[in-house]
Amino acid sequence: MNNPFLVGETIYLRGLDVEDARGDYPSWLNDESSCKYSEHHVFPYSADLAVDYLTKLPLQKDKIMLAVVDKKSDTHIGNITLLAISSLHRSAEFSIMIGNREFLGKGASKEASLLMLNHGFNTMNLHRICCGTMVLNSSMRALASYLGMIEEGVFRDEVYKEGKYHDTIRYSILKDEFNNNLASNRYK
Repeated sequence: MNNPFLVGETIYLRGLDVEDARGDYPSWLNDESSCKYSEHHVFPYSADLAVDYLTKLPLQKDKIMLAVVDKKSDTHIGNITLLAISSLHRSAEFSIMIGNREFLGKGASKEASLLMLNHGFNTMNLHRICCGTMVLNSSMRALASYLGMIEEGVFRDEVYKEGKYHDTIRYSILKDEFNNNLASNRYK
C-alpha cells in the first residue's frame, strides 16, 4: 500500500499527489460516460491542469479530496471528496467518482463512502453531510440510499448538460443517524 490514510477491506484512501496527474485521473474527467451525471466534461482537462489543481489542493482547508485505491492491485480507481466543509455549521458536501470502469459495480464506492463519512463524522466532528446528483443518476441515488441518507428535495433545472436542463436531487445524513446505522450493522 502506498501511503494509506484510511483503510478498508478491499480499498484504501490516500492523499492525491502530483504523480496522479500523470496517471489515469485526468482522462476520467475527459470521458463523457464517466462524467455523464456530473458537472465535469464541459472543458477539456489536461495533466497540466491536474498538476496545478493537485498542487493547490493542500491549501484548501474547506476540502479533503482523497484517491480511492484498490488494495490488491494498488491501482488508483477514483476520487472521493468532502467539500464546502464548514467548521461553524459542522457540515460538508460529499462527492465520489469511480473513474476506472473495471471497478464499477464492485462495491468500491460503498466502501470508500463509508470510510469517508466515518472520518467526517467521527474524526472531523461534522454534524451533517449532504450530497446532490442529477435525478437521472440511479447509481448515486442508490449509494445515497445505501448510506442511509434522507432525500431532502428536488432542485428543478439546476444543471445544464448535453443541451438541456436537468433536475438534481439532494440528500443528507446526520452524525447520529450514521453512527446508529453503523451500530446496527446496516452496512453489512
